[in-house]
Amino acid sequence: MHSFYLPSKDWQAPFILEGREARHLLKVLRARPGDQLRLFDGQGREGIFVLDRHDQNTARLTPVDVKTLQRPQRQVHLALGWNKASRRGWLLEKSVELNAAGLVFWQAARSQGRVPETPKTTWHDQCVAAAKQCGNPWLPSLATVPGGPRDLIDSYTRFAYRGVFWENQDAGNIFHPGKLLHHGDAVLVLGPEGGLADEELETFKEAGFAFLSLGRSVLRWETAALLCLALCYWQQETGDCLVNRTNGKTCFERC
Repeated sequence: MHSFYLPSKDWQAPFILEGREARHLLKVLRARPGDQLRLFDGQGREGIFVLDRHDQNTARLTPVDVKTLQRPQRQVHLALGWNKASRRGWLLEKSVELNAAGLVFWQAARSQGRVPETPKTTWHDQCVAAAKQCGNPWLPSLATVPGGPRDLIDSYTRFAYRGVFWENQDAGNIFHPGKLLHHGDAVLVLGPEGGLADEELETFKEAGFAFLSLGRSVLRWETAALLCLALCYWQQETGDCLVNRTNGKTCFERC
């Protein structure tokens, strides 16, 4: 069944699709009255709708089965040092597939170029496209922090868990999502492709961020982000986490 995005501000009767979504439904798919489709608002609401009637540029829909889903109790936000990476669009898509609650791009000392003052419309569009493909009714929040690490820290003071990944961190402190079990929302920080500067590390340390490792290999920007999101997604879906037993062995157990 084809999926279409209707923003939460428009999620009310009469349900009407306009613009690009309506054009795709009516001109590309050539839908006719009586055809069914899926709508979602990116905020946990989704449902099956029937095309009631349409004109050239709008489609009026009748709800058949509508529901509101709850997000996981522990929401993970990923803060990425700004980087001129050709893989940014790819990462936006994967963040939707892996249920990231939010993505924020922040200005780091070694960032390539300046982060935009506000998120680009194309970023949102890429997230919507990914949500249609994977069936996720939630879209991650998108934000930019042009002011550097101190402004980033101020933006997440309420978060129960705050961590920063550093390639030189002792691999014994490797991150696993079980660290988030007894906390609420979490923000996990990654530097840009060139890594974090010494003064940035000191700033995060003074703010009480936990220093974490993703292993011995120095990972590329998008690889580190994907690994982090995949670990958190896997724990949410399975309920398993890594634990260290008294015999020194590490294994998976039900959380």
